[in-house]
Amino acid sequence: MWGVNEIIGLTIASMLAGFATTPYAAFHFHRVTPYGVIANLLAMPIVSVWVMPMGILGILTMPLGLDAEFWRQMGYSIEWMNAVGLWVASLPGAYGRVSLFGVGPLLLATIGFLLIGLLKTPLRWSGAVAALAAAIWAASAPRPDVLIAGDGRGFAVRGIDGRLAIHHSGGDSFAIREWLAADADGRDVHDQSLGQGIACDPAGCIGKLADGGLVAYALTPEALEEDCTRAALVVATRGDFSSDCKAMVINRALWRQRSALVLSRHGSDFVVDSARPKNFDRPWAPAPASREAFVGNFGDSDQAETGGRARDATPRQEDIDADQ
Repeated sequence: MWGVNEIIGLTIASMLAGFATTPYAAFHFHRVTPYGVIANLLAMPIVSVWVMPMGILGILTMPLGLDAEFWRQMGYSIEWMNAVGLWVASLPGAYGRVSLFGVGPLLLATIGFLLIGLLKTPLRWSGAVAALAAAIWAASAPRPDVLIAGDGRGFAVRGIDGRLAIHHSGGDSFAIREWLAADADGRDVHDQSLGQGIACDPAGCIGKLADGGLVAYALTPEALEEDCTRAALVVATRGDFSSDCKAMVINRALWRQRSALVLSRHGSDFVVDSARPKNFDRPWAPAPASREAFVGNFGDSDQAETGGRARDATPRQEDIDADQ
């Protein structure tokens, strides 16, 4: 029964470890791996029987110059572990995506695990209730409607189909990968569908939210002036805009001061969250120089578009509809 007990013990330990680390992996990496137990069952015996002994023998024989063969044998076993990991990852359903959720569900799950692990009375099973509530809370977390990159060179708009439409003008696609992962979106950063729903011209870009509101990305003063009359949100790459703009305006100073921005639509307004809140000040990431960033929110626009402009500064609404 020795082998059976070892397999049972390893299985239970792998299940407990995987279950206990799932909330943290989902919070930081936005993914879960349900087949981790299978990978551990196939890889851990090799680690115990071959990898660790070869490593110890390699260290002991290193002063004598006889360690090369032990490291070679250790490398063979690590190759086996890599092969196991790749095989398990190729199984159907081996990779689960989890959308972004806040620290509240994570803390509630932590409390639940502590109750299960520390209490000895039947009251400890109240921790399972807390963990289940944390899972429901995380699954029901609202998703943002607009995302703006920290360098201002990319933005994303959640359209009527519930997916993000993304525009990015720089060569670094790190922000796009993070946005897709946090949205549990399996599309690749080079997927052509990422740009569907956003129309651009040399003066700027415009996208449509699920409720029909427009989000404008203005590159020129003409685009900014026009967008102020018809968009719900304007991302201005220039600082020269009029205070009578009818849209909510986020200018360059704001994302330079507070880095990447996340906006959620609530009625006719937007709630703004950022990677660097106003009270964010760390020794390794000090607060920026005190300079007030301007966010203008002057309600919805009922003013008709004025004429006399030299050119149409942003794509027309019918262009977006045709593109979709």
